[in-house]
Amino acid sequence: MALDVPPGYRALKEADVAAYLAGVPVVADSLGGKPADWKVREVGDGNLNLVFVVEGPKSGVVLKQALPYVRLVGESWPLPVRRAFFEHQALSAQRAVVPAHVPKVFHFDETLALTVMAYLTPHIILRKGLIRGTVYPKLADHMATFMAETLFATSDLGQPAASKKKHMALFCGNTELCRITEDLVFTDPWRVAEANRWTSPQLDLTAASVRADGPWKRAAQEYKLKFLGEAQALIHGDLHSGSIMVTESETYAIDPEFAFYGPMGFDVGALLGNLYLAFFAQSGHEAKAGARDDYRGWILSTAEQVWTLFDRRFRGLWNTRHRGETFAPGLFAEGAGPAALKEAQDAYMRRLFVESLGFAGCKMTRRILGLAHVEDLESIAQPDLRAECEKRALKLARAFMVEGQGFADIRAASDAARALQRETVK
Repeated sequence: MALDVPPGYRALKEADVAAYLAGVPVVADSLGGKPADWKVREVGDGNLNLVFVVEGPKSGVVLKQALPYVRLVGESWPLPVRRAFFEHQALSAQRAVVPAHVPKVFHFDETLALTVMAYLTPHIILRKGLIRGTVYPKLADHMATFMAETLFATSDLGQPAASKKKHMALFCGNTELCRITEDLVFTDPWRVAEANRWTSPQLDLTAASVRADGPWKRAAQEYKLKFLGEAQALIHGDLHSGSIMVTESETYAIDPEFAFYGPMGFDVGALLGNLYLAFFAQSGHEAKAGARDDYRGWILSTAEQVWTLFDRRFRGLWNTRHRGETFAPGLFAEGAGPAALKEAQDAYMRRLFVESLGFAGCKMTRRILGLAHVEDLESIAQPDLRAECEKRALKLARAFMVEGQGFADIRAASDAARALQRETVK
């Protein structure tokens, strides 16, 4: 199949990068020195793109280039390089409202489908820190802020209807990335699909039971319908622990190439789901049983804080920065209005909470039974132990998706995870 690329597109090689960046004055000035002084290395370990780190005498940058196919699979799965355009637009929109948690962009080249942004160092991918057992005291605070600010600002509460429609139109072309999510997250784990894989033979019966589970399958399709039809806000679209860079004091959300106007709970759920996966995976990373109990507690506490702080900040923005055309606080100023607004906000956030749990369950399921897995679980060397962790996670995922209304609050979700961790796996 012919690859679809714009005229002039070429995939850069490591030897090409310094010469290219030398022609971008703002980047060359930031790096300092001369191209011969710059150190270039290719570090892309993701599923889709080329990623180069370039370090100069003054600073460093990251050059990310979209390939015209899924890197994980190869040229047999073509993918438009225009996804780089949507990523750049999303980064710009996110940085406009929460610059402390979005990397600075120096340069975008639409022809070559590449973005040059600040090199975050000594930051590491959150997922790797969770595997190591590192505590990040600011993580919940920062990610709650990132999600509340970006989701509120682009919702019908945070912007006028005309502005939202115009911005939505900009992202409507990101159909191929959405299609990946639609298939891999909401459909493939519940059917026989060539790309599916799991820990075999340990999970063979489990995978078959998931495919035969009518209520679970129906829930997946209900959440797929929300993903397809509810354009609530500009969502990151891939906000897992591999898309977050951290130190103990700083947090950045990266890689929003899946961004489009969709359901807010998908972003919140992606983060929560990855935290719960990390929770169950700890059994495979501790020196002896129970050695990471304190760290498990920190992960669950972080998940609880993520939702609690997100809820608080989203409501605060609603009360102080409302610019939309529905549920304006001023409309409820008289009589019993404030109480009515509070009831409406409670109902809104309750729906968002239940949907976030449901989307978390979808993301957890696909990371165990679908195409792209997570290092938290994949790096567990013993298949039997890995399968035990995965079975526990799948049970929680099903509960989130099928019985989400039964969770009174985020603490109840964590209690369910704790109970499953103590349970004997069958």
